[in-house]
Amino acid sequence: MSSIDTPADVPRPRAATRPAPTTLSWVTLALMTTASVASLRAAPTMAVYGLACVFLYLVPAIVFLLPTALVSAELASGWNGGVYRWVSEGLSKPLGFLAVWCQFAMTIFYYPSLLGFVASTIAFIVDPALASNGPYTAIVIMVLYWTGVWVSSRGTKALAGLASWGLIIGTLIPGTLLVVLGMVFLGQGNPSAAPMTASNLLPQWTGLASLVLIVNNFLSYSGMEMNAVHVSSLKDPAKEYPRSMFLAMGLVLLIFILPALAISWVVPSDQLSLTAGVMQAFDAFFEYFHIGWLTPIAAVALVSASLGGMLTWLAGPSKGLLEISRQEGYLPPFLQKLNKNGIQQNILVTQGIVTTVIALGYALIPNVSSAYWIFSVITTQVYLIVYLLMFTAAMRLRKTQPDHPRGYRAPALGVLCVTGLLASLAALCIGFVPSSQFGGGSVWVYIAIVGGGLVVLGLLIPWAFLKFRKPGWRTADAGVPSEGDRS
Repeated sequence: MSSIDTPADVPRPRAATRPAPTTLSWVTLALMTTASVASLRAAPTMAVYGLACVFLYLVPAIVFLLPTALVSAELASGWNGGVYRWVSEGLSKPLGFLAVWCQFAMTIFYYPSLLGFVASTIAFIVDPALASNGPYTAIVIMVLYWTGVWVSSRGTKALAGLASWGLIIGTLIPGTLLVVLGMVFLGQGNPSAAPMTASNLLPQWTGLASLVLIVNNFLSYSGMEMNAVHVSSLKDPAKEYPRSMFLAMGLVLLIFILPALAISWVVPSDQLSLTAGVMQAFDAFFEYFHIGWLTPIAAVALVSASLGGMLTWLAGPSKGLLEISRQEGYLPPFLQKLNKNGIQQNILVTQGIVTTVIALGYALIPNVSSAYWIFSVITTQVYLIVYLLMFTAAMRLRKTQPDHPRGYRAPALGVLCVTGLLASLAALCIGFVPSSQFGGGSVWVYIAIVGGGLVVLGLLIPWAFLKFRKPGWRTADAGVPSEGDRS
């Protein structure tokens, strides 16, 4: 019966009413992207370069951040399922598993580096000298990680909201305060610890090692592909998505660059800790302005935001790996088991054991900054595999499925993909060059640690799962929790 035949006073069936599609403004999407990417944690890494940090942030933003954002938007608007679906459709299912595995595996080194930052920040509440103490850092990492596993395994959602406030609590407020204090500090005639002249805009060339710190910026910008799934929620994706990404890139650059400069104004580069640099700057500014009572408050803000983000991320990547593995049989049944709360507890515990071993590196490597840097580089190296696969898959999908419906088509996709590929490969190679933060350690030891972490974690382990998997490992029929059941 047509709508004309339906009397006006007869209510229509519920099934005939469709909810209006959810739409996002391009500004809202830009803020969401900024919240997921921006952080103060990487600021000390670039502060050692002083004014040159502007250049070192801009380069990866142009050659990596922008291609990643635009390419992933096209993929997300055409294929649901994230990076696994994109790479599986464009290349193959085994390579799709490699991509989603690396997305999960990078967190194994990410959490020790994140919690190393948290440990150093907490130290400024208790005793600043602990910030460079390896055993203390290792203990804090292990305690906080296992506490996070316990919270996540219970399916608790109470703390998830903390991460949504992370941009404000742990980034915008502390970052703005840091920059304002720095400007007032300089405005009162105090000299900058790092020279701020035009001749310092470019980093001094001392060989490849002078560009090594730029590698860490690739990880700082990673995660843009996560928000690409919202591209279809825009009213006019073709026009609004690029606009949104340019705004997000501008905001991210401001949040990264200005606090890094503020740190360089007050903390000399030879005294700067990669884990405690933010708190070193706060401590110096607070002491100068005689407001030392703010030090623990700033530390609590940074710690709470970092821990909130950790709790939200803890079950996320492993959940994606779990669901794909239950459908395709990539992981043995032991790692696919869920606890009574529907959480992949066995994966989290296994990951925790590896994280504990890695945390001991902070106790064994004399310089905490060296350990932090090594783990950050390994994290970046493993995650770069995801982007190499993603850019390759995007180019192939344009050729093999040119007529597949896409809500957004990236302009000059080939140029974007080639630029992203070359940038990722360059970052992968440069990552094997020790920076000055590694201290006087052996170059070959550094290469062995970074290369070993990349090969074992990023290649050998997923290869072993694919090589030895069995048909009985498919357990999708056992019931995978729906999206709404995720913790």
